[in-house]
Amino acid sequence: MAIDQIKFPESCAQSTGIAELDRVLGGGLVNGSVILIGGAPGIGKSTLLLQVAGKIAQNGEKLLYISGEESLQQVKLRAERLKVSHPNLYIFSEVNLEEILKQIDQLSPEMVIVDSIQTIYSAQLSPSPGSVTQVRESAGVLFRIAKSRGITMLIIGHITKDGSIAGPKVLEHIVDTVLYFEGEGYQNFRILKAVKNRFGGTQEIGIFEMRQEGLLGVKNPSEFFLAQSSKLQSGAVIVPVLEGSRTLLVEIQALVTRSSYGIPTRKATGLDANRLTVLLAVLERRGQIALGTSDVYLNVAGGLFIEEPAVDLGIICAVASAALEKELYPETVIFGELGLGGETRAVSGAEKRLLEASRLGFSRAILPAANLHPSLKIPKGIEALGVEDLKKALRISLKGGKS
Repeated sequence: MAIDQIKFPESCAQSTGIAELDRVLGGGLVNGSVILIGGAPGIGKSTLLLQVAGKIAQNGEKLLYISGEESLQQVKLRAERLKVSHPNLYIFSEVNLEEILKQIDQLSPEMVIVDSIQTIYSAQLSPSPGSVTQVRESAGVLFRIAKSRGITMLIIGHITKDGSIAGPKVLEHIVDTVLYFEGEGYQNFRILKAVKNRFGGTQEIGIFEMRQEGLLGVKNPSEFFLAQSSKLQSGAVIVPVLEGSRTLLVEIQALVTRSSYGIPTRKATGLDANRLTVLLAVLERRGQIALGTSDVYLNVAGGLFIEEPAVDLGIICAVASAALEKELYPETVIFGELGLGGETRAVSGAEKRLLEASRLGFSRAILPAANLHPSLKIPKGIEALGVEDLKKALRISLKGGKS
């Protein structure tokens, strides 16, 4: 068929009714798309998809929820807790692929949720459920059904010890979107991010809070991450980071102690450990702060993993503050990329970072001097201080320095 003859609906993406999920998906669910969701046990995958099922069913669409791990009664108990109930929502507890296909033929749903793909097996294959062959075949059959009939398919996948989805890598290749749930079981927040998305970008993240009534989107994530920030402590700095279209203020914490062993320890949680090693070398060489006999630990409070280089300057200032046991000025945010020569480099989104800092009551910002061009709009009530190099950044960020 000629490409100009292909027709598609005016509205390609349907809202899930959950704003944070729509943000990650790029606007919503596309008819006939296959979405794979992975995450640690108990992170909230089944909870989120059951909430989605309730929202979609309320829109008048028929939905089939296939539970391969729980009985009908168990799913019903969760649905009652989440207040999910609608005659358009059908629950089917089955792991046999052929029986699942019969149920899809009989019901003709607009959407199917599979929980989880590792429990599904085909009687035509000899390997046991969860094997590479069974997972690949089951996913392939469900994928073809979704594409040929225009059924939106959401599939839950188990993860391995290293955090990747269990099963063959082809599982992630054939689906349209791959989402990962992150967070700790003992904390209430959850972060949803896309590592593959054929219908949108992979820069956006969704932030949820787990409550008794289910997963609720966090409207003000910066306030959420700073709710327990360290006040007036050395080694703690606030950095504005960009995650897709949103700006988040996060706290970076550093701890520097004398090493008890021959080789000092460098550990980072929420940051690239190799990048930390490079920045510590720059700080020691260009900032004249000795760290050769010290252990350095770095942590991003809240569980985020930050990859953008705009946190370089914040990391340097946090480590210097901890090493010198000097507090950073309060109500100050710090951001900027750092070169090996100790020079600062401009970063994107400076205006958005300043705006978010101003909105949350911060009155001072330290940023690369290259970002202070005439077209930069500085929000009212915040003082923007440009720095050309590492030494000046340390001088005006630590208490006792001069601006």
